[in-house]
Amino acid sequence: MSGRGGGRGRGRGRGRGRDRGRGRAARSPSPATPSSSLSDLQEEERQVLFEFVVVLKGDPLGIQRLPDMFADFVSGDEPASLHLREASCGCCRWIVDVIRDARGKMYLHIGWEKFARYHDLQAGYVLTFSYLGERDMSVKVFDETRCRQHYHDDIDEEDDD
Repeated sequence: MSGRGGGRGRGRGRGRGRDRGRGRAARSPSPATPSSSLSDLQEEERQVLFEFVVVLKGDPLGIQRLPDMFADFVSGDEPASLHLREASCGCCRWIVDVIRDARGKMYLHIGWEKFARYHDLQAGYVLTFSYLGERDMSVKVFDETRCRQHYHDDIDEEDDD
């Protein structure tokens, strides 16, 4: 977690917009698309702007509320959708619409059910979200035993010689 600022000021808007204009390619709007190389993923991981944890309660397929502090963090530049991807995996992205209610609460809406079904999410699972800016969000899934779930091989394809 070392790096610029040593993590100081996270969640207070300090890094907002920091990665704009760095030539990142626009993302395709399809739910599951091929992505960048592993080195690109590692670069994105170093640019985490905001992180939070969500414990799934009730129906994991229903809309999911995002933390108020995250909503405050993106206030003024609210994304209409987020591009979710599994951490350590560059092969799939899931486009999930973001909505706000009259009280300013933010929710994952259309597209969330498809993400939840694909990952077989259950009540009691814990998800860690890392917001990378420009609507990109990395997600780690931990089951009821608090063990991380891997849905794709994290092994480099170089081992398949």
